[in-house]
Amino acid sequence: MTDKTTQQSISSRRLLAVLLLGAGLAACQAAPQPPTPISTTVTAPTIAGQVDPEEGITFAFEPFTGAPGNIADELSEMIGSEARKQGITLVRRIGAAATYRVNGYLSATGQPSNGTVFYVFDIVDSSGRRVKRISGTEDTGGASGDPWQAVSSGTLSRIANRSMVEIKAWLNR
Repeated sequence: MTDKTTQQSISSRRLLAVLLLGAGLAACQAAPQPPTPISTTVTAPTIAGQVDPEEGITFAFEPFTGAPGNIADELSEMIGSEARKQGITLVRRIGAAATYRVNGYLSATGQPSNGTVFYVFDIVDSSGRRVKRISGTEDTGGASGDPWQAVSSGTLSRIANRSMVEIKAWLNR
């Protein structure tokens, strides 16, 4: 019995050694690194550290991902209106030259009593590098079935306003 116990002990130690060796090798592998911080440096003309949107900085919003056509169209109109109020120049033609492109992603969830719209706008430079992310949520009323049914014009107006105010603040940082 002593030999059997000794063999089990040796086998257990070998197994432990193999596991430790495997863990050690795994630790030697390149660990995933967090993304490098995103620079929000604007390369347009500056005046006392601020960027004047009227100095040629333009934004082109790409078609939104995730929202039904009618919601995307209404939000586009509201963003255009808010941009004018904030003095932000939008380029309206798809594929037109612009200082920055904005990729928008929207999602809606809901229950009969309440719902939420999630939005993300990634501002990218001419090389496609993200320089700013705007994100948020807006509560909606409830809807049975499709949560987009609960998204009102008021909800879209708040998304447009908050997004344009944040872009304006980013430009004037």
